[in-house]
Amino acid sequence: MTPRRTSLPLRTAAIPAAMALTTALAFLPTTATALGRDGHAAAAATADGPSLSYVVNTRPGQDPSRIRKAIAQASGTVVVSYDRIGVIVVHSANPDFAKTVRKVRGVTSAGNTRTAPLPAQSTDDIDTPKLLSEKQRQAVAAKAKAGQDPLEPLQWDLPAIKADKAHEKSLGSRKVTVGVIDTGVDDTHPDLAPNFDRKASVNCVTGKPDTADGAWRPSAEESPHGTHVAGEIAAAKNGIGVTGVAPGVKVSGIKVSTTAGFFYTEAVVCGFVWAAEHGVDVTNNSYYTDPWYFNCTTDPDQKALVEAVRRASSYAERRGVVNVAAAGNENYDLTSDTITDPSSPNDTTPGDREVDPSVCLDIPTQLPGVVTVASTGAKGLKSSFSNYGLGIIDIAAPGGDSTVYQKPEPPATSGLIYNTLPGGQYGYMAGTSMASPHVAGVAALIKSTHPHASPWQVKALLKAEADDLACPTPYDIDGDGTADAVCEGGKRYNGFYGAGLADALDAVEK
Repeated sequence: MTPRRTSLPLRTAAIPAAMALTTALAFLPTTATALGRDGHAAAAATADGPSLSYVVNTRPGQDPSRIRKAIAQASGTVVVSYDRIGVIVVHSANPDFAKTVRKVRGVTSAGNTRTAPLPAQSTDDIDTPKLLSEKQRQAVAAKAKAGQDPLEPLQWDLPAIKADKAHEKSLGSRKVTVGVIDTGVDDTHPDLAPNFDRKASVNCVTGKPDTADGAWRPSAEESPHGTHVAGEIAAAKNGIGVTGVAPGVKVSGIKVSTTAGFFYTEAVVCGFVWAAEHGVDVTNNSYYTDPWYFNCTTDPDQKALVEAVRRASSYAERRGVVNVAAAGNENYDLTSDTITDPSSPNDTTPGDREVDPSVCLDIPTQLPGVVTVASTGAKGLKSSFSNYGLGIIDIAAPGGDSTVYQKPEPPATSGLIYNTLPGGQYGYMAGTSMASPHVAGVAALIKSTHPHASPWQVKALLKAEADDLACPTPYDIDGDGTADAVCEGGKRYNGFYGAGLADALDAVEK
């Protein structure tokens, strides 16, 4: 099975309905103006095209007023300028805007962040989370052991990484905050409210921070994805619902997706910069940056997007942030010579294109310094959908899989991941989207244990403390006699699991 996603960029996989419970978001296996001698545009450009959003990347130390003047002459309007990393977000209806400003002295790259006019075209979620009835929830709660939250028996993912044992020693520090860069977080949820960090929360959808009260929350029409991710990280151990991997740390909502579910470059840049400057210790990134699944550095527009997000994520790391990201759900070998990408650009009309993943990058997942997470199922095997690749995957964690492929031990019944949803609800989802927050939670526990550890040290401990997982030989997840993927590497490090399965117990003990 090779699951594909819809036009939405979330790292949530679809499990066929005949094989498993419904998941939250079913992704199927988805003429330039002349320049003057000073580098300015010689005359104002004609704005006669659709209004698009752009990033303009500048060399450090450049005079921003001079470049802003050139932007204006090219019929651009500055939305926000992140001078500390040299990234400017611009709106323009000039179809030659990027081509024009690339010639301005001090501009290193520029490109449009979308192919649809502002605002982005709407798409629909295909499915809704699978919920349990009240009767079913009561039946589960009756099986909870002493010390467990009522719905914790459904969370096979916690003992898989020894989080249940870790909680006997430490729940994590209130001084540590994990920023959920995602679709928004419902901080009114009873399992999230006790641990929510309002000061570190924001809406970054336009590329410019919006700190209005509740701006970080998803509306009823928007994806529950970010709320599910937040619960996996830090749902409180409070006798209500479920438990997070690090139920004693704080979690913030950094909303970067449009109502239609698109994660555009300007929003992602804003999210990383916000995290860097508002006390966030770890970010979770369970998405890819729209509209291109892979951003080819051989294309001038896509190259600019890679550069902008790279600068922002690197800035966050320099400021002490560990950035964790999901590997993706297409069962791609990210070290292969070519990959067929049928989903880009996903905000207008996608079409098949052959890409070389060594120069066409999934961002932020493949950026330097980012912890790339693969997904495992209830039997500890690579999830049927999880991307992989030797030298790409850093670590693995539970993200769920079809119950037919990997069935958990009782009392858990589903091979998917059960956690928080907006409106005080709970439900199942699956994907590398769900694996990544497990690692973010373990990173938060490491940071709690070693409060002065640098991002490099936290990442080193994540890998050193991970439990070795050898390559399955062969990897025939559906049992049809044909290998579904090829794992390269040894027991201690390989293309399916990286350094191994994240270990929450070691995170609080070592």
